[in-house]
Amino acid sequence: MAEHDLSAGGDVMTRVRGCARDALAAYGAHPAASVELINVSENATFLVTDPGSGPSVLRVHRLGYHTEAEIASELAWMDALRAEAGVRTPRVLPAADGRRVVTVAEPGAAGSGSTVRRHCVRFEFLPGTEPSGSGEPGNAGDAGTEPALAAAHYAELGEITARMHRHAREWARPAWFTRFHWDYASAFSGQARWGRWQDGIGVWRPEREILTRLDETLRDRLRAFGSGPERYGLVHADTRLANLLVQDGAVSVIDFDDAGFSWYLYDLGTSVSFFEHEPQVPGLVEAWLRGYRRAGELSAADEAEIWTFIMFRRLLLVAWIGSHQGADIAAELGAGYTRGSCDLAEAYLSTH
Repeated sequence: MAEHDLSAGGDVMTRVRGCARDALAAYGAHPAASVELINVSENATFLVTDPGSGPSVLRVHRLGYHTEAEIASELAWMDALRAEAGVRTPRVLPAADGRRVVTVAEPGAAGSGSTVRRHCVRFEFLPGTEPSGSGEPGNAGDAGTEPALAAAHYAELGEITARMHRHAREWARPAWFTRFHWDYASAFSGQARWGRWQDGIGVWRPEREILTRLDETLRDRLRAFGSGPERYGLVHADTRLANLLVQDGAVSVIDFDDAGFSWYLYDLGTSVSFFEHEPQVPGLVEAWLRGYRRAGELSAADEAEIWTFIMFRRLLLVAWIGSHQGADIAAELGAGYTRGSCDLAEAYLSTH
């Protein structure tokens, strides 16, 4: 796993902000354009306010997570979804010379003497707000959300996801297209992309014993489920309500940074990220399935493994929290998320 350099905060984020400003020069931004940090997760995302062209969003990539070719592949799928599948995604704003991925040197970076360079992408600013009702930490709109409204959002999310899956199955990808995989080895091997769950916060001897049994059961069930083209392909890999924007009834899908190859049902697992233990989750899953069936199909065998993919994602997030302790959600959840994961694991193992 490449070290998550943005988790260090402090001086690193000061230099990353400098990268954002330097990248804007390549885009021909107004000299008075400002950058405001929106969030830090895998990458640092900035709101750009430009007196000449208005607002936009600039993503400054963490080191070692994606190559330039992988980023270009992400952007190509976003373009194709917008043009061919009726899925609204943000348009990429090219630099003055036409580049869609701008690479800049990080100012003042210390190290081995080699230049530290970061990839940056600028997107159009899409108006809208995150649908309430996700149950995610920090979502202030959840407390008063009516169950029917939350279910409606999940049904819409399910339908959009089905359209993305249908497009992924039919799309003739460019020959140069390359993205990573979210398979068992990528999630839980010694070189796991988000680190080892064994190194998560609060994973002591009792937690390790329970989560080891979960890990082994997931491995066996995923192997039996198989990864044929009807079940495994290109997915968004982070289809949470937090990655939807709603404006006047129009829904946009954002943040394709984790998009890659996995089981299509992994997208359902990601839709309840961070609150898989909440009592409303079974109802939200049913709503998601209703929406999905409007544009896609799932077999009975697929539906029998829904909780396998919810638990796959949950265990992966135990690892993510451990390796991303500088991220806001990771700091908020901490060891409590691990304890809740053990409770969920016991329930899952009793039936699977």
